[in-house]
Amino acid sequence: MIERYSRKEIKSIWEDKNKYSLWLKIELAAAEAMEKINIIPRGVSKKIKSKAKINVKRILQIEDKVKHDVIAFLTSISEKVGDDGKFLHKGMTSSDVLDTCYNLQLRQAGQIILKDIDLLLSSIKKKAIKHKYTICIGRSHGIHAEPITFGFKLLTFYQEFLRNKKRLENSIKEISTCSISGAMGTFANVDPRVENYVSKKLKLKPEPISTQIIPRDRHAQFFSTLGIIAASIERFAVEIRHLQRTEVLEVEEFFEKKQKGSSAMPHKKNPILSENLTGLSRLIRSSVAPALENVVLWHERDISHSAVERNIGPDVTTALDFALVRLEKVISNLNIFPKKMLKNLELSKGLFYSQRIMLELTKKGMSREKAYSLVQNKTMKTWKGNDSFYKVLCDDKLITNKIPVNKLKKLFDYDYHIKKINIIFKRGLKI
Repeated sequence: MIERYSRKEIKSIWEDKNKYSLWLKIELAAAEAMEKINIIPRGVSKKIKSKAKINVKRILQIEDKVKHDVIAFLTSISEKVGDDGKFLHKGMTSSDVLDTCYNLQLRQAGQIILKDIDLLLSSIKKKAIKHKYTICIGRSHGIHAEPITFGFKLLTFYQEFLRNKKRLENSIKEISTCSISGAMGTFANVDPRVENYVSKKLKLKPEPISTQIIPRDRHAQFFSTLGIIAASIERFAVEIRHLQRTEVLEVEEFFEKKQKGSSAMPHKKNPILSENLTGLSRLIRSSVAPALENVVLWHERDISHSAVERNIGPDVTTALDFALVRLEKVISNLNIFPKKMLKNLELSKGLFYSQRIMLELTKKGMSREKAYSLVQNKTMKTWKGNDSFYKVLCDDKLITNKIPVNKLKKLFDYDYHIKKINIIFKRGLKI
């Protein structure tokens, strides 16, 4: 991932230094296990640990010649530790190291992303509670429907990211497996007790059946989860973009004092952060299809998945980390305009009470079909004329005979639509 969309903590997970350090940790843990069951001499792992140094430049130099990254790594370590290096990797295959390491890196990245989600949830919750009673129009198909509150709108995102958190926790658990089973995964040249020891040491689970690699359906679930989280980010970003349109302007991204919106038009204040989040979300979701295709490998293994994972592992986790942090900043600094929400609410001249009027007419004995047709006729007249919906209804004796004017007026009440908001918040926040 390019520097523009990279944060240091998650970027470091995918740097060669961390990767090779994890490789060494895996190899040392395997050596310790082999010592315990008398496969290699006692004390070897301790001596190797004291002498082994990660030299990224040297590993890459060797790899340039031998064209094999794990062999290059082992050769580099052996140069430092001497003859004891021959006891490393005994009975193991490259995928034992590569796959176990990759799962550790995904877990490290996933744990950072979980922290990002927690921070985002906190910001959404604060804003939702603050605007619990801030009334605004709800829209379906982009058209005014019935009143909601802005806090209610935010609460839908809060619940969505709670689900995302649970999905990610499950997906981290899914990829937290270890394979130290040797070529073809049959343990022909490595004792299963080694895998058990390494798994426990690294806080992983032994992969039940690993062939020569850890099955990629686990990784497909992980990247699919990242794709879902990205979709949630974009849903939020698109909502902000719609609400910031000049004609709506119910919310607005924070605009810094010296910020410029356009090179040509000094008046512009654009939702660039939310637009950027839409783009990043597309990028992240693009990893889902390749991750699914990686499930389909030839026989017990091939390496068609390798190039894909070397790219999507760092790029997608880094981009998602950046996107979540950016979204949290957008939400925590969001400018919210309740007066404009109320002004927009009144644009339809009270038409959003149409359902309540229709239901009241049915209570008075009118059939639903007739009530619907009658009310719809009045809404169309309201759209075309200058009078309010209430005034149009008052002018129809068929309606006022069923609902007296004084009763009709009481039906035009904003609070009616948000009377259950406390119940919704208790469910949404589980308080």
